[in-house]
Amino acid sequence: MMSFIKYTLLILFFVLSLQKLSIANNISSEVDRISKNLRCLICQGQSVYDSQSDFALSMKILISEKIKKGKSEKQIYDYLINKYGEWIVYDPEFNRKNLLLWSFPLILFIFGALLIYRKVFIN
Repeated sequence: MMSFIKYTLLILFFVLSLQKLSIANNISSEVDRISKNLRCLICQGQSVYDSQSDFALSMKILISEKIKKGKSEKQIYDYLINKYGEWIVYDPEFNRKNLLLWSFPLILFIFGALLIYRKVFIN
């Protein structure tokens, strides 16, 4: 009877350990996914995920703590954008403030096409 209890406790401990490991892996993958879309303010051209600077490491810890508190990905991005500005995000939202930024390449392309058409077909 005593060995049955020992084995049961051992199996229960093993299952709980696997569950904690699974939760830790989920948090880690969530941190990785979010940090890949954030610029490191110290390193030029690197994401927080790729960087090993003190800033990047502290950002990963901050993201992990926010996830443990139950914050969603959007809430984390909103917090970071409010704190560091829109520049920290590699893929910014499309809104009225950056409408010209998103539409400028299209406007430039149309202007160039009209200029080429005028030079080739009208002259």
